[in-house]
Amino acid sequence: MIEAKNLTKYYGSRCAVKELSFSVEKGQIVGLLGPNGAGKSTTMKMLTGCMAPSHGSVLVEGYDLATQPIKARGQIGYLPEEPPLYQDMKVGEYLNFVAELRKLPKATRKTEVETASKQAGVGEVMGRLIRNLSKGYRQRVGLAAALVGHPPFLILDEPTVGLDPQQMIEMRQLIQELGKEHTVLLSSHILSEVSAVCDHILIVSGGELVAQGTPEELQEQMQASGGLEIVVIGQEEVAKNALAALEWATILSISAENDQLQIVLEMPQDTQKKAELSATLAQAGCPVISMKERAASLEEIFLQVTQNPPQRIEEQPEQQEEQTKEQQEQSQQQTPEEEQNESDL
Repeated sequence: MIEAKNLTKYYGSRCAVKELSFSVEKGQIVGLLGPNGAGKSTTMKMLTGCMAPSHGSVLVEGYDLATQPIKARGQIGYLPEEPPLYQDMKVGEYLNFVAELRKLPKATRKTEVETASKQAGVGEVMGRLIRNLSKGYRQRVGLAAALVGHPPFLILDEPTVGLDPQQMIEMRQLIQELGKEHTVLLSSHILSEVSAVCDHILIVSGGELVAQGTPEELQEQMQASGGLEIVVIGQEEVAKNALAALEWATILSISAENDQLQIVLEMPQDTQKKAELSATLAQAGCPVISMKERAASLEEIFLQVTQNPPQRIEEQPEQQEEQTKEQQEQSQQQTPEEEQNESDL
C-alpha cells in the first residue's frame, strides 16, 4: 500500500499541493484526475521521492520515503511525463542499464529485462536506437524501464500525453493488462482515459483533494443533489415560471418535442420534494407524465467539483519552513544498509 499523509508543497509563497491525504491499496488501478495546474505532477514527484514535500509523509509498504528512501523506492516503478531516456542508447542497452541501477543480481538481469520488454511491447525494437523510435515506442520504453525488477507499484504520470489516438488506445489496454499484476497509480486530465482504465478515482483541484471513490461511488455522492429527468405536458414558459418558485430546484436543461417538455433538474432526491414538484407543475397546468433519477456522468462530476478550485496563493508558515528543512535533512540521512547499497553503485 502507498499512503500519503498531509502532503504539502510550496514553491516560494505559492502552495501547489495542500494537505493531500489518500491511500492506494494493492490490486487497484487508481486515477489521479484534475485540470492542468491542479498539482498532479507535483504529487507524483513527491510520491516517488523525486521531490521532497514541504510537509507531510509518504509510506510505501510501510517504508517511510523520507527516512528509508532506498527500500521505499525499490517498491516503485515510475514513468514520468517525459521519460528520461538516453537517446544514443539502444533499447536493450538502456534497459540493462536500468537493471544495473536497480542493483538486480547479474544472474537474473537478462530475464528481468526480457520480461519487462515483453510486458511493455518493445521486444521487437530492442536493437534500435531510442532516438529513432516513434513517440509511442519511446513511451513504451519508459514504461519498460519502470517495469524492470517487477516492482509491485507503478506510478505513471500522464502516460498517454502526446500520443496519437491509436497509441492512446494501445497504452490504455497495456495499463489494464499491467493492472492484473501490479498496483497502478496514473495521473491524467483526460476524463475518458480515467473512466476507461481506473477502478478508483482521486479528483484534485487547486492542489487539494476534492473527491474520491469508485465511479459508482462518485455518482452516488453527487446523486443527493443530482439530476432528475421529468417529462411534462404544457408550455415552456409556464413550466419555467412554476419551477422558478421552487428555490431548491434548478433547471439544467429543457427541450420541447410536440406538446411535451423534457426537463432536467438539479434538486434534492427525496420523496417529499418530488411530490411537491409534481403538485406545483400540475397546479400550473403542466402535469408530469414521467419522472426518473438521472445518474451524473464523470464529466459532470468533474466539472462540479473543480469549477471553484481552492485558493492556493498564501504565505508558507514559519513552522512549515522548519518542517521542510527537517524533512530534507531526513531524506539525506540513510541507514547503514542503505549507505552500503549506494557505495556499491
